Amino acid sequence: MGQVPCPYPACTVSGEDLGDVIFEITQIGDVQRVAAVHVATGIEVVIQAPRNAALVDVRTLALRKLERALSNDDDEPSPQRPGKLV
Repeated sequence: MGQVPCPYPACTVSGEDLGDVIFEITQIGDVQRVAAVHVATGIEVVIQAPRNAALVDVRTLALRKLERALSNDDDEPSPQRPGKLV
C-alpha cells in the first residue's frame, strides 16, 4: 500500500526520518529547556522557550535544530563570521 503516517507531526522534518530522538524538557521558572538527543549519533541540541509554548512547537523547533546539526556534520569547516572576540 503506502507508508503509514507518523501519529506525531514532529517525528519527521523536511520529509527525512531522523530515527530515534530522545527529548528532555525541564521547566526553570518561566522558561522551559528542551534538549533533543539523536540516539544513533549521540548529538544533542538544546533550545529554550517560554514556559507556555506548545509542546509540539518546541519539539518541532528542537528537531529542526537537530536536523541542522546532523546535516552540518560533514568535514567542511564552517565559514568565518565577522566580528571580534573580546
